[in-house]
Amino acid sequence: MTLIEDYALLGDTETAALVGPDGAIDWLCLPRFDSPACFAALLHDESAGHWTLAPAAGGRCTRRSYRGDSLVLDTEWDTPEGTVRVTDCMPIRGEAADVVRVVTGVSGRVPMRMQLRLRFDYGHVVPWVRRVDGEFTAVAGPDAVWLNTPVELVGRDLSTTAEFTVEAGASVPFVLTYRPSHLPRPHHVDPATAIADTERFWARWIERCTYTGQHAAAVRRSLVALKALTYAPTGGIVAAATTSLPEQLGGSRNWDYRYCWLRDATLTLQALIGTGYVAEAEAWREWLLRAIAGDPADLQIMYGLDGSRRLPEYEVPWLSGYEGSKPVRIGNAAAGQFQLDVWGEVLDGLHFARDAGVQRMDAAWDMQRALLHFLEGHWRDADESLWEVRGPRRHFVHSKVMAWAGVDRAIQAVERFGLHGPVDRWRALRAEIHADVCEHGFDADRGTFTQFYGSRGLDAALLLIPRTGFLPWGDPRVVGTVDAVSRELTEGGFVLRYRPEVDAVDGLPGGEGAFLACSFWLVDALHSTGRTHEAQDLFERLLELRSDLGLLAEEYDTVAGRQVGNTPQAFSHLALVNTALHLAPASASTAPEPVR
Repeated sequence: MTLIEDYALLGDTETAALVGPDGAIDWLCLPRFDSPACFAALLHDESAGHWTLAPAAGGRCTRRSYRGDSLVLDTEWDTPEGTVRVTDCMPIRGEAADVVRVVTGVSGRVPMRMQLRLRFDYGHVVPWVRRVDGEFTAVAGPDAVWLNTPVELVGRDLSTTAEFTVEAGASVPFVLTYRPSHLPRPHHVDPATAIADTERFWARWIERCTYTGQHAAAVRRSLVALKALTYAPTGGIVAAATTSLPEQLGGSRNWDYRYCWLRDATLTLQALIGTGYVAEAEAWREWLLRAIAGDPADLQIMYGLDGSRRLPEYEVPWLSGYEGSKPVRIGNAAAGQFQLDVWGEVLDGLHFARDAGVQRMDAAWDMQRALLHFLEGHWRDADESLWEVRGPRRHFVHSKVMAWAGVDRAIQAVERFGLHGPVDRWRALRAEIHADVCEHGFDADRGTFTQFYGSRGLDAALLLIPRTGFLPWGDPRVVGTVDAVSRELTEGGFVLRYRPEVDAVDGLPGGEGAFLACSFWLVDALHSTGRTHEAQDLFERLLELRSDLGLLAEEYDTVAGRQVGNTPQAFSHLALVNTALHLAPASASTAPEPVR
């Protein structure tokens, strides 16, 4: 069994592959993150598609690591016959998408085995396999794959296999190339050159990082993960590389995260700008502006990689799910939800970009004014919250606070940047929302804000209230909320998003793990309310949850002691970077500090 945290990430900034410690690529969608998978063993078994390259005796590797801060992966096995290394990478996309794997003998003579089982459409379609000019090719409808290698390939049980022995100092390459089936076969990629170029690309990219504070290596690895989750043609950043990895092992809280969420806008900009990646921040901002263009009433919480709106959700019944966690879902119906906080998130993100010196655009301000007009008429509406609950709509406190934040950022745009708007009316609206939240969203008896108006439950998003500027960190209501979350919303010291059983808030069966991003938020809150030692201790514990390769999924099961949820999760890595920035002295990064 391969644990979620056992998977390594390969990526070419257009799609991603997951490689297990047994040498199996169990997940790969081609040609894009959101394309149907051709290797889907992650969500079923080997029959759903995989590509395994390992010693013939099999087994878990002895050690593995990325080369520096790159996504070039070295996996080594010590066997009775000797030691062997498999080097994996996905070169930055040129003419076509490639996966390069090179077997190198380190010592002795090691028998090796390769098995390639392509199954397009999430394990459903067996391709037509043939040899063209002596080269293996597989075609199914719109998809075509070529495998180039010097070893002899044999067809067996609807898969392609190879058995060979590698001696010390010898190398055996394999290059898998994808291209639409109606196009000619692309040019061959030289494996050694591809590996060197890939390593060089990541080395040059990470050189631009300006963060030099504590745990800089963890920050750099998180930034590389975020870059790998970026769809380079548009600048959009997917929430994760996978779909349907469960939030509870064996449960049904399994969602497709291969899309771009607007709620991540500000956190993404903070992490990128705060570590020196202004060009990436500008690309994300431009994606954001294109995606939200149109009627503000039609704003969605998430979009496709290119800003597309229709993300219909359906189930794939032939896949049994990760460790039997069904259903496997493709698409995400939450795209059609009303989440009030999104309007505020977008306005906050665009304000942050403006504040950090990202180039202004008059059209962007016109769009923001249109978003403000929508907020004026709808901030009193109930919604489904940033957690995308599938229960009844409520008046969620975080959603109202973000509506306040959106109005506040518009006022700042006028007061500080000289933009034009009805600032007196906006000031009155800001005050009205503030008073409403403090009256209906605060439980004076318990001394804490609540998840929604009239609720007895808590919400980890309440930790973000002072970060928006709604109240200062030292306000007793903020301190009381931080205390309540620490006391009532943690398991094993890590933070839950909320407790589903309280008020039957999300309309779904079962539970979920501790949400890693929320746990980083608690670090920020503890630090900012004077509990610095507790904050540092929790941050260290969170860093220990990372995989041996420095990667984080969405959640952590404190009982099983395992990562759960989709992986690698952008929200978790964004939170790690922003918390490191929050804890670090100003000298740890040369990026501009935003003014709120």
